[in-house]
Amino acid sequence: MPAVAATGTPAVTRRGSQTAVPCLFMRGGTSRGPFFDARLLPDDPDLRDAVLLAAMGSPDARQIDGVGGAHPLTSKIGLVRPGATADVDLEWTFAQVQPGGTEVDTSSNCGNMLAAVVPFAVETGLLVPTGDRTTARVLTRNTGMVAEITVSTPAGRTGVRHVAYEGPARIDGVPGTAAPVEIGFVDTAGSVAGSLLPTGRVRDTVEVPGTGPVDVTLIDNGQPLVIVAAERLGATGYETPAEIDADEELRARVEALRLVCGHAMGLGDVSERNYPKMTLVAPPRHGGTLSTRSLIPRVCHQSIGVLAAVTAATACVLDGSVARELAAAVPGTEPTVRVEHPSGAFDVTLARDPEDPRQVTRSALLRTARLLMAGDVLVPRSVWDPAPTVQEKSS
Repeated sequence: MPAVAATGTPAVTRRGSQTAVPCLFMRGGTSRGPFFDARLLPDDPDLRDAVLLAAMGSPDARQIDGVGGAHPLTSKIGLVRPGATADVDLEWTFAQVQPGGTEVDTSSNCGNMLAAVVPFAVETGLLVPTGDRTTARVLTRNTGMVAEITVSTPAGRTGVRHVAYEGPARIDGVPGTAAPVEIGFVDTAGSVAGSLLPTGRVRDTVEVPGTGPVDVTLIDNGQPLVIVAAERLGATGYETPAEIDADEELRARVEALRLVCGHAMGLGDVSERNYPKMTLVAPPRHGGTLSTRSLIPRVCHQSIGVLAAVTAATACVLDGSVARELAAAVPGTEPTVRVEHPSGAFDVTLARDPEDPRQVTRSALLRTARLLMAGDVLVPRSVWDPAPTVQEKSS
């Protein structure tokens, strides 16, 4: 059954010398961070970003004075609001903060955090479930991408429906099992770079200072990726994330390649951007389709991002791509591509146009999510002091 929108929002309050902003701390896939009702935050983007940085504890590598987790995967934020058009139930903005950085990047997206959007909406009353399964259409404001997301919403003893978090679904990179979150993407090609293949080719050769000519596949099916054979950069593609993070020479080669490819993809100077993501690939070792090591963009991912997995999987079915050259065979018009990563593997089912196999018409995958904590996140009133009508909250 479809969800229906609810009315009413919680309130921002004052708590002594601080501003208390209602917040749910959630895990989405293999990432986690605070989620906010976007309507509660300042309308001015600069002030909003200052509030978010203060909430996360950035800039500080440990984020000791905030709720950030001292790693890009745990320094993410979700901003959710009701849909503005009849064909969209919810809109959300993904915000990436680097622990030591001073910027809030809302130009990219995150498929892992996307998995927590509908659970957040049900928990906060933005959506009221009307059946055992709740499906909502979610617009990612960052890129204009729309996804259909389905979660389990059983009725409790009183008849009130809630999000089910316990269940049999298992995703690599998260311990235990949980209730499945089903995500279907349509028309994700060119989410940031404007087209599936920004250069119009499945393979390019770029000249990289200090490295020479490097063959790459530049592709964007939900996440702009540079796909390169790990061996070409002096790696195996089977290193642990810690080994990659400790190899400064390898990371320097990867970053030099990223900067060149940013221009080739029409993205300009990406030195301060979180995209394109870098994906080092090698033949599979554990029965999958392709082995990957993903940098986001300068730290190695413990697994792989959802949309990076979708994009890498897409590259596997494109004849002539760097990924296809190293991947196991993936026949059929609706293949399931198993993308190996440091924590296991990620399955992506693709639907291809029978008339043009290079056109991927839909991708589907499974994630899980969980509400970890509910309450207020506190920021100094020197950062944001809301309107004088805001009530004081007693301690």
